[in-house]
Amino acid sequence: MNTRFLMTLCCCLLPFTLKGAGKEDMKWFTDAKFGMFIHWGLYSQTAGDWKGHPTKGGEHFMLYERIPVKEYALIANDFNPTEFNARKWVKTAKEAGMKYIVITSKHHDGFAMYHSACSDYNIVTRTPFARDPMKELADECRKQGLKFGFYYSLGRDWEDPDVPTNWPTKAGRSNTWDFPDEDNKNLQAYIDRKVLPQLTELLTNYGEVFEVWFDGANGGDGWYGGAKDVRTIDRKNYYNYPRIYEILDSIQPQAVIFSDGGPGCRWVGNERGFAGATNWSFLRKGEVYPGYPKHYELQYGHADGNQWVPAECDVSIRPGWFYHPEEDDRVKTPEQLVDLYYRSVGHNGTLLLNFPVDRNGLINPIDSANAVKYYQIIQQELKNNLVAGMKAKVSNERGGAYVASAMTDEDYDTYWATEDSVKTGDIEFSFSSPQRMNRMMLQEYIPLGQRVKAFTVEYKDKDGKWLPVRLNEETTTIGYKRLLRFETVVSDGIRIRITDARGPLCINNIGIYDAGQNADISYDVPTEKIESLPFTLTGVAEDDAKLAVDRNNQTTCFVNGNQLIIDLGEEKMISSFHFLPDQSEPNKGLISNYELAVGNTADQINKVVKAGEFSNIRNNPVLQSVYFTPTITRYISLKATRMVNDGEPMGFAEIAVK
Repeated sequence: MNTRFLMTLCCCLLPFTLKGAGKEDMKWFTDAKFGMFIHWGLYSQTAGDWKGHPTKGGEHFMLYERIPVKEYALIANDFNPTEFNARKWVKTAKEAGMKYIVITSKHHDGFAMYHSACSDYNIVTRTPFARDPMKELADECRKQGLKFGFYYSLGRDWEDPDVPTNWPTKAGRSNTWDFPDEDNKNLQAYIDRKVLPQLTELLTNYGEVFEVWFDGANGGDGWYGGAKDVRTIDRKNYYNYPRIYEILDSIQPQAVIFSDGGPGCRWVGNERGFAGATNWSFLRKGEVYPGYPKHYELQYGHADGNQWVPAECDVSIRPGWFYHPEEDDRVKTPEQLVDLYYRSVGHNGTLLLNFPVDRNGLINPIDSANAVKYYQIIQQELKNNLVAGMKAKVSNERGGAYVASAMTDEDYDTYWATEDSVKTGDIEFSFSSPQRMNRMMLQEYIPLGQRVKAFTVEYKDKDGKWLPVRLNEETTTIGYKRLLRFETVVSDGIRIRITDARGPLCINNIGIYDAGQNADISYDVPTEKIESLPFTLTGVAEDDAKLAVDRNNQTTCFVNGNQLIIDLGEEKMISSFHFLPDQSEPNKGLISNYELAVGNTADQINKVVKAGEFSNIRNNPVLQSVYFTPTITRYISLKATRMVNDGEPMGFAEIAVK
């Protein structure tokens, strides 16, 4: 799939333009859902120790310990992972439901984990192992039906004398102990001498390559060697990407390119394995580049983007990216992996889960078992589609082949569509008897673009009244796949109301499930765990304002009038507003209907981002959450357009902005 080209979003039922890619290629990438990431290299041999002490910087210990290249290279003399077995790795991946594998071909230490003819600093030439694991893995992936890709470090190479860095300061991540003259380093010489020849080898000698994962080591945040590290840098012109893309297109034109801005798929802006619930598969063409400083935008994509660049969510199954035996008791549990699945695949992305490999070439059995168990849980939760084969009642229908029954026939090539002028719609399912429901899958027909901007899910109560299901995230975008977890309802009716879209609706598939008796997750956040950006309340006495941020549900800040203004102190990216109503008995100051607006000056808070009703707040005064498309602002205004009891001041036990 050559996803490195502009997708033209159509506003009617016309095929999109994605140069060089077919519909099935595109479907395969987005439906891959889950892949295995392998970090493995000389650093694995030390297992986190160096000269009798735990290494500084974890997997980056060559840099932090300032180890000369000649000394670091001696690790290769003992690198002999005789228990490496490509067949077992691929078998583990398949049993965990993975569709592809990406492995480190060269990391920051410059050591190639394959047989490189252009540099003898590689696993075949320098180690007693003397095998090419890249070839063995690529061959085994083909045998067992998985796609194969490789990681390649562009941003750093501590073995090469010509690689400068300038973050967080000049030479901040350079090998200056071997190569101190930072000003005379020639990055282009490194690219010509090592990068381009090695990429040519990797693209030529290992069969079809599904993904090329470029690590520029720029920007973002994550856990590096067990310590939090924040990274930002502008490297818009740092690498010779046009030349790199030229080689890729000439040898493997179908390969997906991963980087901050793609152009095939994009980094999701964090290394914690999740995308925003609002997640557009678009970026503004030419704006995002490796090292893009506004990396937080990548969690959400660009609603006004004109280039198709879906998100890939990378995370390690352990705290670090490389194997440390002391982390054997810190492996993510199956339940934690399930949660990540819903927040990555379920948020219109793919999940790339890293497995650190030990010095013997083994994936730890704890890691394997937890990954397989997680997959079994997902399979069980989404096993029985309650609406399979049913015909929904819809508010509008284009007709012809684009009818309501197409949403439940489990066929990728069929879909329900509205008429050209219709950008909203209701989809209602009725059951002959009440059904338990707590999961939902929604899919748009992606060959015609991503369109839905906002929707709600409602169920019918015993009196026939439609009520919103209770969930803990916004319902904005859908994309290729949106998975919702909501509090269990038992009902004979459920409906999806699409309230805003970029064009006529094209819904490919709907699934509704009962994930079992233990399916409910916590929808009530303990008051003491409510998180928020710092803010002040304009026009509210300091002592009163403190009551809204003391994380005590027994204290309440009451605000006279119908408007609350929140000052973040400076412009920040936000996507949600939360408040806990007064918890006294009876509850006072309950807001029924609201309007939420933002602005960058105190006298111009007039951009409405959400308006609606706090449903059933009188009888259920729990934490209220309003989600909206991420926006940059300083001020937020909450206006009560209707109170439960007229004349009362607004009551806030707690307030949070995220």
